Amino acid sequence: MDNHFKFTNAVIGLPLFFVVFLWFVFWLEIRFDFDFVENGIYPREFSGLQGILFSPFIHADIEHLYNNSIPLLILLAALQFFYANQSVKVIGFGILLSGMITWVIGRDNYHIGASGLIYVLVSFVFFKGIQTQYYRLVALSLAVIVIYGGLVWYVFPSPETSGEKVISWEGHLAGMITGFVLSLIYKTPEYKKVIKYDWEKLDYNPEEDKFMQRFDVNGNFVNLPSPEETTELLSYYSSDFPVEYTIVLNEKNELKPES
Repeated sequence: MDNHFKFTNAVIGLPLFFVVFLWFVFWLEIRFDFDFVENGIYPREFSGLQGILFSPFIHADIEHLYNNSIPLLILLAALQFFYANQSVKVIGFGILLSGMITWVIGRDNYHIGASGLIYVLVSFVFFKGIQTQYYRLVALSLAVIVIYGGLVWYVFPSPETSGEKVISWEGHLAGMITGFVLSLIYKTPEYKKVIKYDWEKLDYNPEEDKFMQRFDVNGNFVNLPSPEETTELLSYYSSDFPVEYTIVLNEKNELKPES
């Protein structure tokens, strides 16, 4: 299984390109005095659907962008290294599905920022590692919880999610749900445990196991009873005509030579 963990250029290139693109969009907004906020998700408005694609790349200020950049670098690198076959799909469908859920459940306000994608990645990496039951991925899941476990408090409305800088807890909740759903959809057969022994199979019956039959109910080793030897006469020839045999005792049925 460890052969599937390969360090490639994409492990560094994917997160770096994504984060640099976020900063480039923010630079365009400042340099040319653009205002991309209205391109975010506006729930239950047809014009707000565009934000499903654009909102992860739009940030309110440099602090907002900086707070999202570091987690994205770490989580995207971990996703690409441990789940290389699923990484692009998780990112793409994670943005679309979490954005759609936000559009449905969100408050009447513009929802922007890549924090929804961060929650998608945290949720996917955690739940997928637990589902695989592979010790390296389980360890990754625990590490994610230790580092980003506090994020779970921001998927619910609270005084901290309101004020001058309103936090989109709906986007966080949508990302958490999306990551869990994607962990169920995308399978990882490469990490499936290889069955080497019969007792590891789901249909294993110990009563049919020849080795287990050598132990009694108390766990003592016993000899199996010898099978009874049966002699069976087999007929190799059958005929519809009667056959007569002549039995000659103590004599050879040979002609004596003439003297």
